[in-house]
Amino acid sequence: MPARPQAAAMSTYTATPAPHAGRRDMRAERPHRSMLFIPGSNAAMVATAYVFGPDAVMFDLEDGVALREKDSARLMVFHALQHLSYQDMETVVRINPLDTPFGPADLEAVVRAGAKVVRLPKTETPDQIHELERHVEDIERACGRPVGSTRLMAAIESASGVVNAVAIATASPRMDSIALAGFDYVIDMQTTRGDGTELFYARCAVLHAARVAGIGAYDVVWSDLSDEDGFLAEVELIKRLGFDGKSLINPRQIDLLHNAYAPTQSELDHARLVIEAADRAEAQGLGVISLNGKMIDAPIVAAARRTVQYADASGVRR
Repeated sequence: MPARPQAAAMSTYTATPAPHAGRRDMRAERPHRSMLFIPGSNAAMVATAYVFGPDAVMFDLEDGVALREKDSARLMVFHALQHLSYQDMETVVRINPLDTPFGPADLEAVVRAGAKVVRLPKTETPDQIHELERHVEDIERACGRPVGSTRLMAAIESASGVVNAVAIATASPRMDSIALAGFDYVIDMQTTRGDGTELFYARCAVLHAARVAGIGAYDVVWSDLSDEDGFLAEVELIKRLGFDGKSLINPRQIDLLHNAYAPTQSELDHARLVIEAADRAEAQGLGVISLNGKMIDAPIVAAARRTVQYADASGVRR
């Protein structure tokens, strides 16, 4: 990996240390259904992406930015991350790979600016996560951010990444989530995007790795904006598989996705009854929870709380 930029980068990217002490578990506080890609070179989108209401905004400094715009995009994202409008949002930045001339400078800037999550593209081994973690900690210490406050996301984009998904997902306590990137993966597998069959194994592998690690899992983007039916069919598939959410490339996909993840009124009503029964049993010191004569265990209660969380975020399904 190229040496991490030192004095020059540190003088260019000077930010006020994050006001919070320690890591906020934002994943537990809100759903993570939508992660909206924003090219770091698109000034209008960088400045206003928060108005669309995604669960997470992902500023892209890698594939979405031309070589001649890498430096200006990095500076633009650095300033956007410190804007008040993004302080309470889940902000993710996809940096360039660390073995490129741009990756180390990207990392220096976005950690100093207070990005909640750094997304590493083309992750194939846990060693890449270990290397990223070491450099993130160095930058946190240098700029006064609480050590451990920057979380990590791995983008799985190849057969090697899929095979090593569990090792990648469990490589660091900083790991927040893993995301499957379909375009590079299908090229690596010498196939093309189709009805989803070509992604089935990769989806299952990535999802199982996320569940082993106790972190989030994001599905691939849907690039055909004119095919809403196809998009919703894929959302239904990944929801049934168990994905937390999906990467998005256009704001108009957000409401469609959120509505698909929202519970029906009957599902919400039942979830509230389950939570009431669990709370009642806890208040009475009972080790057994029952509702209408049926036993309820902890996973059912957790699912009920998640249902209410989704409803609180975007209402019931229309």
